[in-house]
Amino acid sequence: MVKQERAARTRQALIEAAAAVFAQEGFAAASLSTISRRAGVSNGALHFHFASKNALADAVEAQACQRLARITASVPARPGPLLQQVIDATHALMDALAADIVLRGAFALACEPTRPRQGSPHTHWQHWLEDTLRRAEAHGALARGVRAADAARTLTAATVGFAVLGADDPSWLARPRTTALWTTLLPGLAPRHDLTRLRSTGSHPATPHHPHPRP
Repeated sequence: MVKQERAARTRQALIEAAAAVFAQEGFAAASLSTISRRAGVSNGALHFHFASKNALADAVEAQACQRLARITASVPARPGPLLQQVIDATHALMDALAADIVLRGAFALACEPTRPRQGSPHTHWQHWLEDTLRRAEAHGALARGVRAADAARTLTAATVGFAVLGADDPSWLARPRTTALWTTLLPGLAPRHDLTRLRSTGSHPATPHHPHPRP
């Protein structure tokens, strides 16, 4: 049991170290030696857990998708307009990106041309937006003429852009930036009669996270 716990801690340290290096240097430039040194383990220990840099990147993305799934799964349980759920999820994602190196590293990986798109957190996020906005469209909760697929693509591009810019400048992940995004977008997305009910600041306070050091 002690060996299993130690192995699990080492594996997690490698995932977090890899995420930090991927976020800072990019996938192509990242070296396994840099990752193992940052994790505080030997190269041999790294290769015991991961056969290649691609395997490490896959593990970073898989863990990030699990964390993102928890964010999106928690939002539909909250009462309120569907568009408010999207606003709240966007704030929650930005809060998590600011605090969670694994999420930041995975979002950086998804922008790499050599990495597959399927299974990336970008894909999960876009699919969740599409599903939620499609339900909003079916319930008349989008402005006339707005298509759910178009709105989802716009929001995916905006939020992924914030994530990429936030790797160098954390202010892009701050709540005022997300609020400003929604203040700009809502008049074109929401029916006029819903605008007074929707809060671009989010309807819930920031979720506490255990921050990891920024790369």
